[in-house]
Amino acid sequence: MPKQHSRSFRLVCEDRLIPLVEALLHAQGYAFEPEPFSPLCRRLCCEPRPLGASLAAFFGYIYIQDRSSMLPPLALAPRPGEAVLDVCASPGSKSGFLAQLTGPTGFVLANEPTPARLGTLRANLHQCNLLQAATCSYNGENLPLAPASWSAIQLDPPCSGWGTAEKHPRVFKLWQGDKLNSLTGLQQRLLRRAASLLAPGGRLVYSTCTTNEAENEAQVRFAEEELGLVRETLPPFPGFVWEERSGGAGTLRVDGEKSQAQGIYLALLRKTAECGNADATAQTASGPRKGREGRDAGRFLPPECLAGPCCDPALLPPGRAALYGEHVRFIPEQATGLLPPDLIWQGALLGRLTGGRLSPAPRLRRLLPEPPRPDAALVLDDIADLTALLSGQSRQTGLAGREAALWWRDLPLGRVALKQGRAVATFK
Repeated sequence: MPKQHSRSFRLVCEDRLIPLVEALLHAQGYAFEPEPFSPLCRRLCCEPRPLGASLAAFFGYIYIQDRSSMLPPLALAPRPGEAVLDVCASPGSKSGFLAQLTGPTGFVLANEPTPARLGTLRANLHQCNLLQAATCSYNGENLPLAPASWSAIQLDPPCSGWGTAEKHPRVFKLWQGDKLNSLTGLQQRLLRRAASLLAPGGRLVYSTCTTNEAENEAQVRFAEEELGLVRETLPPFPGFVWEERSGGAGTLRVDGEKSQAQGIYLALLRKTAECGNADATAQTASGPRKGREGRDAGRFLPPECLAGPCCDPALLPPGRAALYGEHVRFIPEQATGLLPPDLIWQGALLGRLTGGRLSPAPRLRRLLPEPPRPDAALVLDDIADLTALLSGQSRQTGLAGREAALWWRDLPLGRVALKQGRAVATFK
């Protein structure tokens, strides 16, 4: 009897916190095993309640993701400190993984043209505390970025999704005929724009969750023949069964059924030094949009405005905090040189400015002072106490002030409000 398709997730934390996050999952009855292709990925063995309702998911320490979907960022393999462009980013599964791989000194620009999906992307990045990721919203084929400016690009374009037919059987009926032709045309336009933004020697990973050859092998041939990109051989990742198709040499195609995952296609393309930028003028073809939330619209804040019992500005990645209206957002250092002045984009939310000082977002755990300050921290050891607090029950702390850092044992979780010494959870 075949093994039931189980769910997978990604740990979203520094290596030193992995044992604590796993302990939090174990404390709620979850069991899991490591995936062989990445030290950050796990596969569920026991799910006593939906994993999305776990405390680890609530506090953004894990991200639920199909195991195949974890492969494109690993195929791109960004170096620590590298800048990466994700052309079609929502819901943020791959953008978030890319941000983890580049580390706090890296930078990820996640683009999503659809407003509703943009909100989901931003919410997921915020929950995971990935301050090195920023977002923008442009049609991917007209992204107003400088030609040849990115060394690493992830392109996971809209596709027919035939590789997800086990979960969504209607995809075969939805994407046929002219509808399918419109998709392949969009994929080629996105490939053309991505190629123009790629620096000489840069890498581009093209991936889809479809089994359709016209959206996979044929698009890689288009990238080679029309755009001058060079196919590089991807070594197979352990833990998967692979299909072989004509014209697919060097690329990877997951056999979804045998791999207990969704079907996915991966290709790694490189831009040679001789490859020109035929699409170099496309960045201004439709004109960059102007607006008050462009890069220079914010006012940089000095570190002393950020310091407080629940925020240590010394823990920020390279970059600065800036004020946009009442919101304080993080501006990664690499964004200043990479992004055109008129580009409308948004950095990670740090919180609000209240009385000249930062009131940190409740989920901003990355900047919690370590070790926790005894006069400004609520440290819980019992899972039941933490669950009760999150369910709306206040808790007497004996602490003064308006806020306190929330910890489970040695794991930082976020910030709670204090009302006459009673802790109240304000997470949304």
